[in-house]
Amino acid sequence: MLLSTASMADSFSLNSTQIALGEFMDKAQEFEGFGCSGGNKSPQLSWSNAPKGTVAFAVTAYDPDAPTGSGWWHWQIVNIPSSVTSLPAGSGDQSNKLAPEGSLQINNDYGFEGFGGACPPEGHGVHRYQFTVHALSKKLELPENASGALTGYMINAHSLGSASIEALYKR
Repeated sequence: MLLSTASMADSFSLNSTQIALGEFMDKAQEFEGFGCSGGNKSPQLSWSNAPKGTVAFAVTAYDPDAPTGSGWWHWQIVNIPSSVTSLPAGSGDQSNKLAPEGSLQINNDYGFEGFGGACPPEGHGVHRYQFTVHALSKKLELPENASGALTGYMINAHSLGSASIEALYKR
């Protein structure tokens, strides 16, 4: 189950002023392209109570309901310094330079680095969007143009803990 751990005292938790567990995301988080006309803006995220030994963070956004057989990576940003505990809205846009210094944004399944918003096929029903922060035991060493699957593997291999918010979207 992917749930925010905010209900457990002093546990690793993820929060947002723009998305919420089980709630529909705004048009601002919809992709611009593929027949979608949203703002393509990554939501504000903040986290607290990271596990002891955290060296860096990774944030991912994943749609397990995409009709691909393997889901859809909307965003993977890794090597966020351990001193950083939030990302402002729009951090997934490489052009605005809001991502923390030293972090690395991986190609999403749309084919570019950064955040690519929700764009489920019309009539495909409600999709779940899992925004997860991982506390990492080390900075990740990834090859240039690392795939979403390889990045996900490396994140999980070095994750000390994680916290998630599962938001929804439908067209």
